[in-house]
Parts: sequence; structure tokens; C-alpha cells
Amino acid sequence: MEEISPNWIALIVAAISALVVGFVWYNPKVFGTIWMREAGITEEKAKKANMPKVFSWSVILAFMASFFIWSLVMYGGGAGEIHGTPKYMTFKHGAFHGAIAALFLVMPAMVTNALFEQKSFKYMAINVGYWIVTFSLMGGIVNAWN
Repeated sequence: MEEISPNWIALIVAAISALVVGFVWYNPKVFGTIWMREAGITEEKAKKANMPKVFSWSVILAFMASFFIWSLVMYGGGAGEIHGTPKYMTFKHGAFHGAIAALFLVMPAMVTNALFEQKSFKYMAINVGYWIVTFSLMGGIVNAWN
């Protein structure tokens, strides 16, 4: 099997893209106000969060996700086919794999937890939607830059 090395810069950019999407997605003018209400978070509670800790862990975890998506895109062809060949090295192909990962890995886990936590459909849709967009973007970045 051919050895493929990741583009570490692409993985870092993909990880940071998760924060950029989050800044937009959870902005009060987009879904932030609805999400806070559905999550039961008040402005006062939000101000008490240790944001350096939250953002540091968010970047680390997003980097782990970007590496997983890179692995999925590169080796996810099945039947031993390596996706790291030129015909597969497009933003679109990577975004497809990212979306599939979000739909079949992230969504079931998040929705199951939210159901037990008795969260609303809006809460689930906002959070799962964020991860579908984020994983799609991550997949596109790591695939197009490799």
C-alpha cells in the first residue's frame, strides 16, 4: 500500500476552520440566540466560562477530528483503494467524506445524547448542522491541500 503523509498545515487550518464556522454559526445573529435558549445558557452563565480553556480544547479536539477526516478521505475507498490519488484530490470529494462522517458518526452520537438530555429538536438541528458544515469544510481543506 502506498504511504501518504498528511499536510500538517492543512490539518491545522482545518482545525481552525471549526472555530471560524463556530464564530459565525453560533453568532447571535445566526443561531446563537436560539442555541443559548435551547441549551439553557444565559448571558451571565456564558460570561463565567473559562474561554481560554474552552478554545484551547476546542482547537485540540478539532485537530483530532481533522486528522480523522484526512484518514477517512485518504484511505476510505474500500477494497484497498487509496483515495490519495489525483482523481480524488478535490475539495468536493473531501467535503463529501466530511459530510458523511458527520451524518453517520456525529449525528447519531449527538442526537442520542440530546434525546436523553431531553433537548429540543432545534437544539439538535443547530448542533448537528454545525458539525455537518464543519466536517464538510475540514474534509475539503485536508483533501484539496494534500
